[in-house]
Order: sequence, then C-alpha cells, then structure tokens
Amino acid sequence: MRLNKLISYLKDNDLVVATAESCTAGLIAGRLADASGAGSSLEVGYVVYSPQAKCSRLGVSKQTIETCGLTSEAVAREMVLGALARSSASVAVADTGLADEPPEGSDIPAGTVCFAWALRDGDAVRVFSETRHFDGSRNAVRRSAADYALGRIPHYHRCADAPDN
Repeated sequence: MRLNKLISYLKDNDLVVATAESCTAGLIAGRLADASGAGSSLEVGYVVYSPQAKCSRLGVSKQTIETCGLTSEAVAREMVLGALARSSASVAVADTGLADEPPEGSDIPAGTVCFAWALRDGDAVRVFSETRHFDGSRNAVRRSAADYALGRIPHYHRCADAPDN
C-alpha cells in the first residue's frame, strides 16, 4: 500500500479517518501519520486493548463480547461504530484479533484479524467487515493488518457510494 496515494485519495474525497484499534494497538493511525500531509486526514485514534476499554470507550456491548468473542466481526463492527459516533470523521476503521498464539481453549488461529470500516454520508452510515489471516511474527501480523486496514478504505468508500442493487 502506498501511503501517499492513500492520503491523496482521502483528500480528493474529503475523507477524515478515525481508528479503533485492538490488535494493531495504534499502528493504523501511526502508519497513516507516517505520510506527509496526513494531518488533514486523521482525526483520532482509539487504542482499546482490553474488553473493558472496548466497552467504556467505544460502547461495545459486553453481551457481544461474551456471545461472539473478542476476535469477531461483531466486536469490530461495534468498535468502528463507536469510533465514528465519537468523532466527526467521515470514515472509521477498526480491528480486533490475535497476533500471538490464542489463549488456551480457543480455536482461533494466531494471525486472525477481524476488521470493520464505517463510512458516514450525512445521516447515513454504511458498515463493512471482514476477517483475514496474516502469517509471520506477532509484529509482522500487526504491521500487515494495519496496512490492510488502510488499503481497504478506498475500496469500501467506493462500495458505500455505489447504488444498492
């Protein structure tokens, strides 16, 4: 992913980003901030590593965490909606996942990351989510996930602008 190209896309489309990060622990916002001119395209980044932080800072439901698990698209979707609601950003991206080995008893493999993107257009909000697997060390997974999350913003922006079929 080329950051300068992404910044140009964000500026050309008047998009401002908010992030809600668990697995990547701020790398999505950090990667975006690496690009020159990112200041006009990045509003806020939430790092919500613990379940308590997800609930108190972003409004994720404890029931969703208990029912679906921390590494789930349902939690990522609630995180992204919480970040969007608590900002004036036009697009938010969230992730939650396992960069390391899973806790005992879990069947979710290391490298599994759940993402969500939310795009605001006036009063309308479109939410998209997906789950991906990345190989490598803990930090390689986190870097790959951050780059993937940013790289998908233009795709989901175009999807949100497309008329429903």
